Amino acid sequence: MTKNTMMEHLGIEFTAVGPDFVSAKMPVDSRHHQPYGLLHGGASVTLAETLGSVAAHCSVDSTKYLCVGLEINANHLKSVRSGFVFGTTKPLHVGRSTQVWEITITNEEDQKICVSRITMSVISKK
Repeated sequence: MTKNTMMEHLGIEFTAVGPDFVSAKMPVDSRHHQPYGLLHGGASVTLAETLGSVAAHCSVDSTKYLCVGLEINANHLKSVRSGFVFGTTKPLHVGRSTQVWEITITNEEDQKICVSRITMSVISKK
């Protein structure tokens, strides 16, 4: 699913999938920096949206349904200049037509750098 996507460009790699979570890591290098040399908030949001979207996809019958984002928010708590960040998403609500997922992104010292929440719409495939 990541070939020729933003996920591939940013180096996002999935590290674990469980019954109620999905985890991934992303490097922090020049592809991910804003002008001050810090992790760009948009890169964190991309990681968060990727995790929430994949988790939603894993929770439905993908032969019948698609999961698309309705809304995402993020609070950036700490800066990162290099290394890796790690994200994990867990469900807050998994309904028939909507889902809400919470994403926590940490640095290599396991400090929270971003918390995010995404609302997904579950739609029928046409």
